[in-house]
Amino acid sequence: MNYKMIAIQIGEIIKWSTSVNEINRIAKAIFTFNKRSFPHDSITAVRAQLLYDWIMSLASEKMNNDERNKLIIQFCKEIAGKNNIDPVVEILSKNGLPYNLVYKDELDLFLKRDFHSEINRHCRELFLQRNYFHAVFEAAKAYNYLVKEKSNSGKDGVSLMMDVLSVSNGVLKITKCVSETDRNVQDGVKFLSSGLMQAIRNPTAHEPAITWPISKQDCLDILSFISFLFRQLDSAQYFKV
Repeated sequence: MNYKMIAIQIGEIIKWSTSVNEINRIAKAIFTFNKRSFPHDSITAVRAQLLYDWIMSLASEKMNNDERNKLIIQFCKEIAGKNNIDPVVEILSKNGLPYNLVYKDELDLFLKRDFHSEINRHCRELFLQRNYFHAVFEAAKAYNYLVKEKSNSGKDGVSLMMDVLSVSNGVLKITKCVSETDRNVQDGVKFLSSGLMQAIRNPTAHEPAITWPISKQDCLDILSFISFLFRQLDSAQYFKV
């Protein structure tokens, strides 16, 4: 574990975006030990040196390594705040901290949703990287691809969904399409699938991520929606027209 490199690199990121008081406040709320001094000739900013002292004090404490890792992750994430969280998490990951430990909060949040296996396969890593835009895009693309594959259709997007999931002549049947309820459910999945293409897949395919932002909450909700559609597709039977 390269604590020195973590301390130096994160110090460079946060030295202009926080204060001495804030660093000390967070450190004293998380750590149970006192800060020691670790002078470093290449560090000139007071706040960067202070962060370095706290992290090196943690590194020199006698404790279980798992507990030390949890404390440094908690401290660094709190120091980073919303504006610097991405580069700070990247620094932690690149300098020897276990990937799943760094992203534990995000991983727990993702796993609690119990997504369909296709969502896990295509979107988990992107979500953990906080790349919510592309996580949603990949899920929508994966659903479109699986519908095409299962229906053996050459169509795409909205036209694909409206055609292959049609009550009257669609080749993929979610229900038996005999009763009114059957037909309602079949139509509903058809229109939900078409809506996914229109409202989610198409915008993420054509708009830059920077001008079409997707929040963490929206990402989770959209992935849950697509996960529901994947589960419906699992039960779909192919009927050649």
